[in-house]
Amino acid sequence: MAWYFVVITFIASCLILSWLSSRLIKSLIYIARYLQWKEFVITFFVMAFATSLPNFFVAFNSIARGLPEIVLGDIIGGNLADMTLVLAIAVFFSKKGLGANSEMVQTSAVFTSLIAALPILLIWDGRLGRVDGIILILSFLIYAAWVFSKKSNFTKVFNGDTVNHVVDFKKFLYNIFKIVLLLALLLVASHAVVSSAQYFSSKLGISLALTAILIIGLGNVFPEAYFSIVSARKKENWMVLGELMGSVVICATLVLGFVALVYPFEIKDFSAYIGARTFMLLAVIISLVFIKTGKKITKKEGLFLLFIYIAFLVFEVFVNKS
Repeated sequence: MAWYFVVITFIASCLILSWLSSRLIKSLIYIARYLQWKEFVITFFVMAFATSLPNFFVAFNSIARGLPEIVLGDIIGGNLADMTLVLAIAVFFSKKGLGANSEMVQTSAVFTSLIAALPILLIWDGRLGRVDGIILILSFLIYAAWVFSKKSNFTKVFNGDTVNHVVDFKKFLYNIFKIVLLLALLLVASHAVVSSAQYFSSKLGISLALTAILIIGLGNVFPEAYFSIVSARKKENWMVLGELMGSVVICATLVLGFVALVYPFEIKDFSAYIGARTFMLLAVIISLVFIKTGKKITKKEGLFLLFIYIAFLVFEVFVNKS
């Protein structure tokens, strides 16, 4: 197989994953509006689940082939990109930075930081077993229970429009069918991503872990970047932070927890993850400090977050090649 064909397939598959996620988000938004779901539920859970689906399907295809390195690399690389690159881009598209004044966002930032660091701590010994998977899933359930315990989060209906349930029912069913079709296409596209990653690893002498961290992880954050840019331009700052936090939490707990339960694995060579693990912990600390201190992420702080991601890329490309 020609190398350029694999490159084109890989790029196209990543773009298709992102495009399918954006289509999925629109269908989910319609269903949420039809069912009169609350705005908070949509942002913190439905949006986060939708943007995390590429990670889930990549994980499913990876464990089916016995390639846990791709799963871990995708999640660590993707969460690092979310907490630095995507957050920085959202800040740049906002008018005066991203405000984080609400108590909900402030407390969620602490939860998110702890949960984002949890997988790195659990796999410190080089193994992620079923007990670790249970811990990760329980962490999500605790977070979800805390979120839903805040009754103040459920006062505003998403979009607040009047819905004609009789007239719109056909469109409701159409969107459900569309979601099922999009999920099937996501599975096919993620299969192509994993196959391409294997090719790059074998032909270029790059470890699967590094391929997943640098390329797949970055490619899978396109849906979050799209949603964050749109929300930031609309001055819906809490929606940006809510969706990013939700996406990080779901990938670090449900996706990785599912993998650990179904396919417990060991990482024999952890060298490829050293840089990602270090920069991930740094990003967790820095982003939490920014949110907690000024209760706002300014454009200068956004530049600093961008610098962290660029420094991470430089480290991975020039220092950690093996």
